Amino acid sequence: MTSLPVTQARSKLYQLLDEVAESHEPIQITGKRSNAVLVSEDDWRSIQETLHLISIPGTRDSIRKGMAEPLDKSSTKPGW
Repeated sequence: MTSLPVTQARSKLYQLLDEVAESHEPIQITGKRSNAVLVSEDDWRSIQETLHLISIPGTRDSIRKGMAEPLDKSSTKPGW
């Protein structure tokens, strides 16, 4: 992960926004009082969705079970 001091990040903020949106790589911004990480909005929404899904009891196990099942054994009809 790239790391920049806040003064440098401030001077090229628009360039950094474009960079994280295109590369999907976060950028750490360091300051005297604290640090932060810049991520694209799409990546942030994906992170939030993943956290939500794994917070639902049984979802993680269901996903793992589905990933272990061979494709030719998968149902073509949803179970609902």
